[in-house]
Amino acid sequence: MESNTDTSKQPCQPLDEETLFIVSQTFKALSDSTRIRILHLLAQREYSVNEIAEQLGLLQSTVSHQLRFLKNLRLVKFRRAGQTLFYSHDDKHVMDLLEQAIIHACHD
Repeated sequence: MESNTDTSKQPCQPLDEETLFIVSQTFKALSDSTRIRILHLLAQREYSVNEIAEQLGLLQSTVSHQLRFLKNLRLVKFRRAGQTLFYSHDDKHVMDLLEQAIIHACHD
């Protein structure tokens, strides 16, 4: 078995309580199919709440609730254009993790 000696890819040690909490919340965010669908959509480009709801066939209130959860974890960000908020992903690391999970799920 090959040993990974590249320390730039090793997690910080030891794991403190704050790090554990953030990691568990990130996986919690990725454990919900609606949030996965939203993040997968936002990987393509930014969308307004209404556009996300329309694209995914969800209620606007459902999308807003999920975006608030994702924003609190700093997984999405928004910009305002007049009265409209446009959302985009805000953490490339998490988007890479999501992409890898999708590739794994689709692997034959």
